[in-house]
Amino acid sequence: MMRKKTLRFIPLFMISLLLFAASFAGAFQKEPLTIAEKSQYTATSRYQDVMDFIWKLQEKSSLLRVETLGVSTEGRKIPLLILGQPVPSSPLQLRYDDRAVVYLQANIHAGEVEGKEASLMLTRDILFSDNPSYLDDLIILVCPILNPDGNEKISQEHRRNQIGPKKGVGVRYNGQNLDLNRDSMKLESPELQGLVQNVLLRWDPLLFVDCHTTNGSYHREPVTYSWPLNPNGNPAIIEYMRSNMMPWIRTHLKKKYGTLSIPHGYFMDHENPEKGWRIFGHLPRYVTNYMGLRNRLSILDENYAYADYKTRVHGCYNFLRSILDYCSKNKNEIIELVAKADRQSVHNGLNPSSSPNFGIQFERHPLPEKLTILGWKMIPQEKGWPRVKKTDKKRTYKVPFYADFQPVESVTFPYAYLFPTPDSIITQKLQQHGIMMEKLIKPVELKVESFHITQIQPSKRIYQGHHLNSIKGKYKKETKTFPKGTLVVKTAQPLGYLAAYLLEPQSDDGLLVWNFFDRYLVEHWGDRPQTYPVFKLLKPVPLTTQTCR
Repeated sequence: MMRKKTLRFIPLFMISLLLFAASFAGAFQKEPLTIAEKSQYTATSRYQDVMDFIWKLQEKSSLLRVETLGVSTEGRKIPLLILGQPVPSSPLQLRYDDRAVVYLQANIHAGEVEGKEASLMLTRDILFSDNPSYLDDLIILVCPILNPDGNEKISQEHRRNQIGPKKGVGVRYNGQNLDLNRDSMKLESPELQGLVQNVLLRWDPLLFVDCHTTNGSYHREPVTYSWPLNPNGNPAIIEYMRSNMMPWIRTHLKKKYGTLSIPHGYFMDHENPEKGWRIFGHLPRYVTNYMGLRNRLSILDENYAYADYKTRVHGCYNFLRSILDYCSKNKNEIIELVAKADRQSVHNGLNPSSSPNFGIQFERHPLPEKLTILGWKMIPQEKGWPRVKKTDKKRTYKVPFYADFQPVESVTFPYAYLFPTPDSIITQKLQQHGIMMEKLIKPVELKVESFHITQIQPSKRIYQGHHLNSIKGKYKKETKTFPKGTLVVKTAQPLGYLAAYLLEPQSDDGLLVWNFFDRYLVEHWGDRPQTYPVFKLLKPVPLTTQTCR
């Protein structure tokens, strides 16, 4: 009798032991924990918490290497995590490697913290997976805290419209009081300069993902997203992301991870949602649009502010997982798409059209298919923003989706831009972007287009440290002798459309807008506008030049 009881007891004991061991192993796999996890989603990580977490990962995994993306205004080193199996010591090792490089970025706005926590959790879970399958196909770069200075200004008074974390978040701006997601074209912050120099130019990721948190409209989907929107970017990339990649990710995110999502945007009329859903703007000062001008795929992740903090973090985590699932599955297709876009840019620069084909003014149009949004019935409220509040009554809206930007005014995309008086500040700015430049080594007479300014108007309000310029004028054809030393920027390069956006006088987000050419635009002893100092060479001609270094 005793024997039977003992035999019956041993299997139960073994089962309990195995269950305990399994739960212990699961807990071990989750170590280290993020501050969000440790605090039961009441707090977010400070800079030192992030660095401590990364060092613990390094101690346990040979699949991770850490570089420095840059140093913030207040002196904090910004970590760049490199995940690979094997992890490359430099991009040179990838020359004959068929893995694709993708880059995940968080905390560009340090009050929007979900991506920071989710990217750390995801890095840990990939590194400690029994089979880190993403790393068969991908090199994954992660910057969990692009804005460490803003992150350290944590307060419960920030972003009070969103639900948690109750212990507070950081601020939107960096140590220079600049919004980093408005700095892509002017590159005045060390954070964005480091991003371009040490990520985009060094590692050249095919996909860029930028994590944010929304403001605005009420809906039930915890994740929203966008793709590059500026129509001067490669149209094949825009169409691929809009029609293929993002719909697949949206479906996969719901089916595999149980997370709902919709394209990012706002109701055009909060009191009448049926009027339509509008995505944000096309300007390349926004980093994801800037990436489109570089012929690279990009995704804006906007986590829903009115979902609770834990839901936002896990929604972001699942969204990043879905993106990696897609990239791993479609790696070769993405590689070829990007390579073709680069070749197309070079071809277009070598064979410029005589007809206007570079957009300078744009309108937003609805896409062909309406968008379904899971929302609530809304009622007006007298105070606050938006001036409506949701009720508990669920409602599904099927609305026009205004997300297609089309040029309404265009100019000719040239063979080259010529700057007879090279300015070291402007030259340095172009070099920071990675744009290839040459200099004339002997004078040459050329037929060019010059832009004659008839009106220039700086904005009355300072924006990101600048009085933004708007101008009017017209092009004239002329024959001009260009001296030795003239800067030549040819558009037959992968970044040709970015170069045009920066140098075109009527560009809505170029260097003229951001005041870099101010000293050349108006007489110093008068008020008459001058000729824009950059000239357009429309057709290919032989030029005797040397590369700028």
